[in-house]
Amino acid sequence: MKIALVHDYLTQRGGAERVFELLCKRYPQADVFTSLYDPQKTIEMGERIVKTTYLQKIPGAVKYFRLMAPFYFPAFRALDLQDYDLIVSSSTSFAKAVRKRSDARHVCFCHNVTRFLWDTETYLKEYGDYRYFAPLIEHVFQMMRNVDLKYAQEPDLYIANSSVVARRIQSVYGKQAIVVNYPIDTSNFVFSDQKDEYYLASARMISYKRLDIIVEAFNWLGWRLLISGDGPEKARLKSKALNNIEFLGHVSDRQRKDLFSKAKSIIVAALEDYGLVPVEANASGTPVIAYGAGGVLDTQIHGQTGVFFKRQTPESLQAALLHSGQINWNYENIRNHAVNNFSEPVFFNKVEQVINQPSSVN
Repeated sequence: MKIALVHDYLTQRGGAERVFELLCKRYPQADVFTSLYDPQKTIEMGERIVKTTYLQKIPGAVKYFRLMAPFYFPAFRALDLQDYDLIVSSSTSFAKAVRKRSDARHVCFCHNVTRFLWDTETYLKEYGDYRYFAPLIEHVFQMMRNVDLKYAQEPDLYIANSSVVARRIQSVYGKQAIVVNYPIDTSNFVFSDQKDEYYLASARMISYKRLDIIVEAFNWLGWRLLISGDGPEKARLKSKALNNIEFLGHVSDRQRKDLFSKAKSIIVAALEDYGLVPVEANASGTPVIAYGAGGVLDTQIHGQTGVFFKRQTPESLQAALLHSGQINWNYENIRNHAVNNFSEPVFFNKVEQVINQPSSVN
């Protein structure tokens, strides 16, 4: 069976890209396709040949990949995948649009519906100039929504990473999705039951991650907080932070592994569709303090692997932090929870059962 793996764009390294990396490792003989590829900014592809669309030839397209939004659908439609028996797309937006042979199968790992089209205000409010161009952008986006709905019908099977994403796929695209929680490579994380006196937030510094809540909460508590990651919110957050908060910027995989294993807890304040960071924290034996909505409800057990806070406010987070400090955490059980439920073998066993049952989703 000839397999094609397709991802929206390989120009950054986030949760969706880490899942695609696992798919690439699982299917080493599969051909890899994407719209734009920047090997310096994304997952490690080794000697693997990455086939791109015509957008790759446009000067500046890789750097300003978000500005290419209106052009991705035609770029993916132009890919020739007629030789492939199975197409596995990894998409939050565009890759689901690829064409397939009539007797071939297309399975889409849908990380979300196209968020900037269906939740435009939330997605774009981090860009300060958005409001000045809103009328023009909304006109373009309305046309793109129609195209998105059309091409959302292309996949034969949707796999969602969480219950909330499955509901969104059903609501927006009218397609049923099977929930298979995405895994991590548990061997990439080091277990430690010896925790240092710091808390950790690890996220891209964009507005919906709500790092502002975390900074304000720790300003009040005075506890040591480390923040890893970069993004457009960094300068604003640093201007608000007191001396007990340290900004690490981008960290290496080795540094990240050590930080996760030694943190007292890892803080997640965003409403995430799924979120790999909480699972990665658990794989390190580290509890999570998270906003109790979205994907964490699929991955965390309140009081056993983490603590939820009910509102995205500094006060609600502070209460959860104080409550967490009173819990006698069983770090080994936290690690076992991640390994037993979110490891690669568990994930691919579920995935292959789904793929091998063509009639499981209509």
